[in-house]
Amino acid sequence: MGSQVSTDVRGVHVVIVGGGFGGIAAASQLQALNVPFTLVDMKDSFHHNVAALRASVESGFAKKTFIRYSMSYKESFRQGLVVDINLKNQTVLLEDGQVLPFSHLILATGSTGPFPGKLNQASSQQDAIQAYEDMVQQVHRSQSIVVVGGGSAGVEMAAEIKTEHPQKEVTLIHSKVALADKELLPCVRQEVKEILLRKGVQLLLSERVCNLEKLPLNEYRECIDVQTDKGTELATNLVIVCNGISVNSSAYHSAFDSQLASNGTLRVNQYLQVEGYSHIYAIGDCADVKEPKMAYHAGLHANIAVTNIVNSMKERPLKAYKPGALTFLLAMGRNDGVGQISGFYVGRFMVRLVKSRDLFVSTSWKTMRQSPP
Repeated sequence: MGSQVSTDVRGVHVVIVGGGFGGIAAASQLQALNVPFTLVDMKDSFHHNVAALRASVESGFAKKTFIRYSMSYKESFRQGLVVDINLKNQTVLLEDGQVLPFSHLILATGSTGPFPGKLNQASSQQDAIQAYEDMVQQVHRSQSIVVVGGGSAGVEMAAEIKTEHPQKEVTLIHSKVALADKELLPCVRQEVKEILLRKGVQLLLSERVCNLEKLPLNEYRECIDVQTDKGTELATNLVIVCNGISVNSSAYHSAFDSQLASNGTLRVNQYLQVEGYSHIYAIGDCADVKEPKMAYHAGLHANIAVTNIVNSMKERPLKAYKPGALTFLLAMGRNDGVGQISGFYVGRFMVRLVKSRDLFVSTSWKTMRQSPP
């Protein structure tokens, strides 16, 4: 995209709402191009949540998954919660009263879900790391663990526990027959099941936990009674929930009420511009694009949004986003995995090489131009 923008950037100020994978990719590209921007997030550090599940079982890993925004973006970072977007005045209002004017807006608010897969509260880096170290201890104390939800997060969680603690009893409860995400090749989903069985994970499929709201989550207990809708009862020490991911629309839902899809995402055109607004982009999980919600896709979206902001400044044609054949890798512990690249099956060796060993942690440190601990 070039090293810097030669066009006059006076009057240009991009505000990025959300510092997840899409947000840091956009911020780092704008920074490299010398385009003025402000990145806003309620946390003080980027969370590389692709590795959150390993950080829940391996002591010392969590510190690699949190990267301070201020170290990378200096005065171009604001820690705060967005409470209003004024489309007429082109301003973003933070909870503490700060008003951020924008010429262009990139909405990259991501999604929310249960801990440990997601960390949703506005905690400091130190508190966030400690939350995962505490989770490591809960797992360590427990002889029997139930993982609820057999999507990609659930199967990876069960595999991580069994890899770190082969002697523990791990049961995965899933409401459907097939595991992992529906967009995956059937042979990939079948291999996921076989890997879990090889590791000794007990599978309860086509069953739903019916007393979940009464159960303590992420906390060791002498005996937790888990009940399913098929009448199965399990006594366990620890319950971890890995389902219920939803789009984080709280920052924008009132401003863009007529642009919202039914799941809370923002309807966008082929250039990832929010319908009706040529200077506002939605990327990552909050964009209504027909593809799985993945960190990899958020990075691709960020590149399109930044390219189009620059192209609009230079009065050049805009670049369209075209979803490609699915690339999706499942790390089943540090020593195993399966997935597909551009729609083609890839096995354990390739997934271990590409993802399983470091879970792309080093990529995020490189994006933010910092050195990992």
